[in-house]
Amino acid sequence: MAWLVADIGGTNARFALVDGPGGAPRHRASLPTRGYPDLAAAVAAYLAGHAPAEHVEAACLAVAGPVGGGGFRLTNAGWPADTAERVRARLGLPHLEVVNDFEALARALPSLGPDDLIPVGGPPPTGAGTLAVLGPGTGLGTAGLVPTPAGPVPLPGEGGHVDIPAVTEREVEVMRLLRAERGTASAEYLLSGDGLVRLHRFLSMIHGVRTAPPTAAEIVERRDDPVCAETLETFCALLGSYAGNVALTFGARGGVYLGGGILPRVVDVLRGSAFRARFEDKPPVVDYLRAIPTALIVHPCPAFAGAAARLEQSLTALEAA
Repeated sequence: MAWLVADIGGTNARFALVDGPGGAPRHRASLPTRGYPDLAAAVAAYLAGHAPAEHVEAACLAVAGPVGGGGFRLTNAGWPADTAERVRARLGLPHLEVVNDFEALARALPSLGPDDLIPVGGPPPTGAGTLAVLGPGTGLGTAGLVPTPAGPVPLPGEGGHVDIPAVTEREVEVMRLLRAERGTASAEYLLSGDGLVRLHRFLSMIHGVRTAPPTAAEIVERRDDPVCAETLETFCALLGSYAGNVALTFGARGGVYLGGGILPRVVDVLRGSAFRARFEDKPPVVDYLRAIPTALIVHPCPAFAGAAARLEQSLTALEAA
């Protein structure tokens, strides 16, 4: 009997089956999130198209949005709010859980090996102590992982919606433009795929440059364009300040890990940027932050391992009850 695991973002809904805890993902597939009206429809399409002969015993679906009280909402996909029980009943599965996507990613951190990580400053990551993970993609996710005698406990949240940590005069100008346009200066409005586009537009306005608005992918590719280059540099600098805030909030002395779909495509920019300097530049706690490792996750889909770990914990508890 198989377990269904999924990582559902605002752009892509990724699915796989695993044969219990520690099982390698199989029947992996990615579907366009906006191609389906809701979560149950996307799951049904995956099972029908990629695993029609499989008997699924349990499922853990990690979604990019707040989860609580049995309900969930995908923040950047336009899907209606729903409940895990309603999704389970529609699919006819014996057991189904919905968790925040960064909760699943946090649960996966202890399973990541050296080949899954690229260091981006500080001492080598050890995985010991309190950990934090954040990642710009369609949105901006954040979570922590706290060690306890009973095992590590994930702490998901909506940290991507805190205020943008502007430091330089140029960043303050950008923040003012953002606040004038959106009525708020949420970090996700700049530190995400759409945020890259928005940041490029604001910098173009500041420089008085008139260009056709590029996509996030085009900004990543056009390293020789001055505004695109400044956009990526500013993005990484702001992310460094944000990551330092996350480290301090969680007390993540064990390390801050970077996920999401954008950063693996700009590794060279990230490592050569002000990211790490801005991460540490928070007097009077510079030494505290200097001792915290930061690393980029390059594993193709670590949330699968986190979802499987959640299922193992839940099903073991049900058997023991």
